[in-house]
Amino acid sequence: MQHVAIFFMLILVAFSGCSQSTTPQPSPQKNELSLIETETENNSDVEKISDTEDEIDDDNDGFEEEFSTEKTETHSDPLSGYNRSMTNFNDKVYTYALNPVAEAYAYVIPQPFRIGLSNFIKNLNFPVRLVNNLLQGKMQNVSDETGRFLANSTIGLLGVMDPATSYLHIPAHVEDFGQTLGYYGVGTGFHIVLPFLGPSNLRDLAGISVDAYASPLINIRGLERYKIPKNWVESMGIVAIHMINKTSLNLGQYESIKKDALDLYPFLRDIYEQKRVSDIAE
Repeated sequence: MQHVAIFFMLILVAFSGCSQSTTPQPSPQKNELSLIETETENNSDVEKISDTEDEIDDDNDGFEEEFSTEKTETHSDPLSGYNRSMTNFNDKVYTYALNPVAEAYAYVIPQPFRIGLSNFIKNLNFPVRLVNNLLQGKMQNVSDETGRFLANSTIGLLGVMDPATSYLHIPAHVEDFGQTLGYYGVGTGFHIVLPFLGPSNLRDLAGISVDAYASPLINIRGLERYKIPKNWVESMGIVAIHMINKTSLNLGQYESIKKDALDLYPFLRDIYEQKRVSDIAE
């Protein structure tokens, strides 16, 4: 049950006439010369046209070669049947459960309080960002994240406010273990859609499991003393509140993305995979 809880709760996780005239008849000799000159000119024109066509062909060959040799990463999708079904399930959960609850929640809880809660949760997950920036050798990021944590935990009232961004202008560097694996060249593996959490892949699923040990918000058997929740039920509660709060701050975003999809599953899959490539490249 412990592993199932970890699997379900981790979230602390793309377009532009010619006119006629009468003239004296030229002599036959002139006619011959005229024909020779005309033929010579025509041959010259043909050569020019031929040269131009060769240049165009060369350009087209270069164009085709450029695009035919362009490397495009494809993702294995042996679970496409399951993934489609789970995407439809998640879509219904969001449409008929999460979104209505988040709307009601936003109606009751003022936005400043919801932003404060979001900041608080982000601040608590500092260990995850710290460890992964260290593992990637990004020491400036480590310094920035440490400074942000100290500032937000003190003058930011335990992270409820974000003076590190507002006043100190210290950038955030969100890194997780899935990004760390990608940073060192580990492939994505096959795509998988997680219940409630949405698109993921084999590499990021492994990353979620490792990040759970660093996150103070996820209960791990044997590490209870270092965690805020003391059991998996409390962990599930924290994740649920975080999901509702996060959705309340982004109402309409999912619908905006979904309306552009001709086929929802591959659309969301490609958006996710492209975003992860961008995250790792940063």
